[in-house]
Amino acid sequence: MQDKYIDETKQGEAFAIAEKPTNSKKLFLESYGCQMNFSDSEIVASILNEQGYNTTLNQDEADLILLNTCSIREKAEQTVRMRLSQFKNLKKAKPNLTVGVLGCMAERLKTKFLEEEQLVDLVVGPDAYRDLPNLLKETDGGRDAINVILSKEETYADINPVRLGGNGVTAFVTITRGCDNMCTFCVVPFTRGRERSRDPHSIISECQDLWNSGYKEITLLGQNVDSYLWYGGGPKKDFKNATEMQKLTAVNFAQLLDMVAVAVPEMRIRFSTSNPHDMTMDVFTVMAKHKNICKYVHLPVQSGSNRILERMNRQHTREEYLDLIRKAREIVPEISFSQDMIIGFCGETEADHEKTLSLMKEVEYDYGYMFAYSERPGTPAHKKMEDDVPAEVKQRRLSEVIALQGALSRKRMESYVGREHEVLIEGTSRKNENQWKGRNSQNAVCVFDKKPGQKLGDIVTVLVYGNTQGTLLAASE
Repeated sequence: MQDKYIDETKQGEAFAIAEKPTNSKKLFLESYGCQMNFSDSEIVASILNEQGYNTTLNQDEADLILLNTCSIREKAEQTVRMRLSQFKNLKKAKPNLTVGVLGCMAERLKTKFLEEEQLVDLVVGPDAYRDLPNLLKETDGGRDAINVILSKEETYADINPVRLGGNGVTAFVTITRGCDNMCTFCVVPFTRGRERSRDPHSIISECQDLWNSGYKEITLLGQNVDSYLWYGGGPKKDFKNATEMQKLTAVNFAQLLDMVAVAVPEMRIRFSTSNPHDMTMDVFTVMAKHKNICKYVHLPVQSGSNRILERMNRQHTREEYLDLIRKAREIVPEISFSQDMIIGFCGETEADHEKTLSLMKEVEYDYGYMFAYSERPGTPAHKKMEDDVPAEVKQRRLSEVIALQGALSRKRMESYVGREHEVLIEGTSRKNENQWKGRNSQNAVCVFDKKPGQKLGDIVTVLVYGNTQGTLLAASE
């Protein structure tokens, strides 16, 4: 549960890329779940673009349909299964159509897809995308193809992602893959493998290329960005002992963040997702040092109860988490925070639930991602703990958490009213075509009337005059 979540039903609706005129095949690609999946889809599109595939928004004209999947919650998997069932008639009408499942769900279910979902021809895990050309040759020969082998080295650092996002202003830059924090509820370490960090030089080069291509904001991305650690001589496996590694030049996340901020000084920089256990004060010091680093951190806590945090193996206590928040605000007074919260975890009592509510009140998050706990097969919680909180109790507690976060969000939005903010224009408001939408440094969404001369990608100063629970209402200067 280390990622910031995107609605599982959301499809990649703006897959516009620079098509190669010589490409004759069409790829229809959808992503579900976290930001890492959307970033991975850009890698997949890049690999297949070199193999003769241009992307399409029309599934009916596709030669290849790929779903990049999420296993973080049961609902995410149900969504993908329902989506696959919608392709059955298309598969019958086009016998040569290839349908594949990528990502975490592919790794977790492996051969079950080929055995149970008769229309699936291809199953590829998140570390095997380079093998797609070979796997597609197998499907062309009438055979099912699968590769879900996890890697200790793969970072795709040398692949220039095809940017599938539609606005041409914001982009993801993956800096780590995998996760070593074995939270008992989480399937990520089993579907994405151990932590690996990219060469910082490749990261900086990608950020500079994005700036030169007109992008104005990047998000440094990983299951746990705070654990980023790169050794100058190569990956950790190449060294015999810790002493030998310590002799080498190492780059941690705070140093990488500083390097990127200096390399692209006009680029807005965000990062996600952070783990309280691995977050260090020097990260906040770097944030305070650079104007172009946005003053916002997504810092999942999952529960306000030390007893539940221990059962989750979160490796931090309530007190340590609150101390981290307090120190961060001393260093970066204008910082904002968002949360992940799991409601109704194994053994959670009313007293534990009340501690979660009290922690939320103390932190006053800008917003959050809140879910009722659902068992994930293969995780320690599934193997060793009883999912003993009744569904109706989970839903009642979840409703209380959501209601409290709504009140906190409105309070936080109200604190921005009457102040000027710099906002990056990211697109047109969905509700009013005569208004722009964008975010301030604290990640609050802002809408304001369009003015002559303004364009997508501009950073404008606005005066906030009002708010809703989740949106700032403003006027640009």
